[in-house]
Amino acid sequence: MTEHDEQPGEQAGEQAEHEPLTVTYERLRHSESPEELGEFARRPLPDRNDAAAFSRATALLEAVAGNHHTALDDRVYLARTMPFPNVLVKLSEDPDSAVRKAVAENTNDKNWLVGRLTKDDDDDVRAAALANPRTSWKMRMEGAEDERNGAEVLERLSRFGVDDDKTGPEVLTAMIRRAVALNPNTDEETLDRLADDPDIQVRHAVERRRGSGR
Repeated sequence: MTEHDEQPGEQAGEQAEHEPLTVTYERLRHSESPEELGEFARRPLPDRNDAAAFSRATALLEAVAGNHHTALDDRVYLARTMPFPNVLVKLSEDPDSAVRKAVAENTNDKNWLVGRLTKDDDDDVRAAALANPRTSWKMRMEGAEDERNGAEVLERLSRFGVDDDKTGPEVLTAMIRRAVALNPNTDEETLDRLADDPDIQVRHAVERRRGSGR
């Protein structure tokens, strides 16, 4: 490939190396070129030991992540792979639920960020966030109480504290299971299991739920 055959994204990448950070950031933030934005999205990060270059690269990724002209595949890629809060915050506000779901599944999320996504309007985003190990017990409790969540999500939450791979503080996990038992979206199979729960408050919640006819 000759100098005249370079692709737009490659030309932009070379240009960016010689621009002040603020200039490149603003150009990427307002760019309408998916090719230019995609080149930055997929570019390997500099070595962390080169602090200046690394900081510059992560700042530019924030501009790319927040630009909706960045191709959907590139936004999802960033949402799945980035560990940087500034980038993930931008992507957590993306209008496409596929991007927000990828953020919700990212185990590099900060606790407060995945917590925001447990309240997302999209069912799949909430489900992914509630399954993220970064999710706090308070978030899981609120998810168990949320009547927007369906039977599958509630079934998963009902296993905290009783399944070997979903351990946690006994009092807190029992509170989550109790909330699941009281949620009208919990199916009969899950209720049958919770009716034999080791915690008496969970068993009483099942009785209350069935007694109410909900």
